[in-house]
Amino acid sequence: MASPKSFVTLGMFIIDEFLYMDENGLPTGRTLEPQGSAAVPLDPMNLGSARIWLPPSKIGMIVDKGSDFPEEIHQKLLQYGHEMWMFRDQPHRGTTRAVNSYRGEHRGFEYKTPRIRLTPNDLKGTALARPKILHFICSPERASSIMAEARQEEGWKPTTVYEPIPDRCVPEELPALKRVLPQISILSPNAEEALSLLSIPHPPTRSSIETAADMFLNFGIGAEKAGWIIIRSGGMGAYLKSRDTPGTWVDAFWTAADSKKVVDVTGAGNAFLGGLAAGLTISEDVFQATLHATVSASFIIEQEGLPSLTRASSGVELWNEDESINRLKILQQRYEK
Repeated sequence: MASPKSFVTLGMFIIDEFLYMDENGLPTGRTLEPQGSAAVPLDPMNLGSARIWLPPSKIGMIVDKGSDFPEEIHQKLLQYGHEMWMFRDQPHRGTTRAVNSYRGEHRGFEYKTPRIRLTPNDLKGTALARPKILHFICSPERASSIMAEARQEEGWKPTTVYEPIPDRCVPEELPALKRVLPQISILSPNAEEALSLLSIPHPPTRSSIETAADMFLNFGIGAEKAGWIIIRSGGMGAYLKSRDTPGTWVDAFWTAADSKKVVDVTGAGNAFLGGLAAGLTISEDVFQATLHATVSASFIIEQEGLPSLTRASSGVELWNEDESINRLKILQQRYEK
């Protein structure tokens, strides 16, 4: 039997469409072709970000292909490595689709078709079964169901990376979140989501984010083993902490001085978590994994959609014509003592 995958996501594959409006609801004229995404409601893929660091044989996800699945998207996915994808034909239904709408600074998300939700049971008996790291983005209630299924598989205790779904990051969901947190290895909301769950006033500041992290840890993240909170905070970077490790800020790779590099931040958080999972596979150190995550996000925000993958004459993979290891070394040097 083949070795288990290092990282698998239970995120649904969605064909995203985009609608851009100004503050008055009028079209801005900006357009973006429909693209495939691997976890709602963000556009670039967890898996694509993990692929920056890991070979396709080490990562995976399920792609449900409806009767309308575009061949150009299929071919684009294969460019990243066919071993990453477990395609399931769904000939009697359409591919899951959604609309991302932007009205000024406000973002909306709405499904256009029924969803096919994934659980650990979908992985059984496949090449994706029993991965070392399992990522999921969902409501706290569904997170509990996912963990219950995972516990039913004797001997499988994956590192779990839980990303609360944005529209469920409200105070009413906090009791359900508290119930599942002891089973979670890493909880990673973004700053706005973290504050909303805890009824902490916006906008986020480093002080309020640190307070939120302490509150989540006190709720018992990873009580069954050492657990971490990582709050993704956009341009401020990311804040990580466990009960046994002091809190640390990791700055964003691109600083304010590099603003021309930042084209579209859509999906940066999703990319961050894919890079985090890959980093955990490489180093098993959460701080170093966060550096990998930060580099992954830096590639995602340089364009609309996914970064380009090419190869140098030496055979080395290049992402947006750059080596990921070069950026990692730059970031590591910032934190050398």
